[in-house]
Amino acid sequence: MNLQIDKGMSAFGAGMTLLLLVVPQDAYAMHIMEGFLPPMWALAWWLLFLPCLAIGLTRMRRIVAEDSNRKVLLALCGAFIFVLSALKIPSVTGSCSHPTGVGLAVIMFGPWVLSVLGAVVLLFQALLLAHGGLTTLGANAISMAVVGPMVGYVVWRLSLRLGLRRDVAVFLCAMLADLSTYMVTSLQLGLAFPDPVFGFTGSALKFMGVFCLTQIPIAIAEGLLTVMIYDQLTKRQLLTVGSH
Repeated sequence: MNLQIDKGMSAFGAGMTLLLLVVPQDAYAMHIMEGFLPPMWALAWWLLFLPCLAIGLTRMRRIVAEDSNRKVLLALCGAFIFVLSALKIPSVTGSCSHPTGVGLAVIMFGPWVLSVLGAVVLLFQALLLAHGGLTTLGANAISMAVVGPMVGYVVWRLSLRLGLRRDVAVFLCAMLADLSTYMVTSLQLGLAFPDPVFGFTGSALKFMGVFCLTQIPIAIAEGLLTVMIYDQLTKRQLLTVGSH
């Protein structure tokens, strides 16, 4: 079992290294940057995220207590999220788009674990890559580590209940978790910076329009990549097919 995990992680690492080499890196970050949100909104998103983080920590401890070998898969999912969300692709507006990578962990562990993995990833990116920020980490975590995974999980369960093929369910989970992350970010920016004429709605729609130009094809690509990774993990019996 450990040998299979080592082989799977080696193949995963090679694939992620290749992605880092071929995807452009000079771009602005999608994550809301440090100091960009008004203090009131930055604090509000932090207060909203902290209970989610507490639930995630409880859920993660339970997973590790049930099977300590799953710590390796948790680390794998965290690395997957970190690498994919660091692949920044410029958009036409001077902003940027990138994958989120949360779909795989949602399928393997459910949505709550993502609050912990996402917080760690966002913290590392803020400190090491100047991607996002500490004051805005709460807002970024709500979009990428809470709402996105929740949407992905609902889509995953609903797809299985409807009898869709498993690869289709994986694709929809990853793609819609990605897109919903950007929708929430647009809403957050719309609330903080309402349009002078059309208010919150007009501002949020403008941000959504900016992001969707590049994010839709990225979300589709992320869905396809997640299907490939899921398929390899299943073939190597590293993933229990009916776990989530």
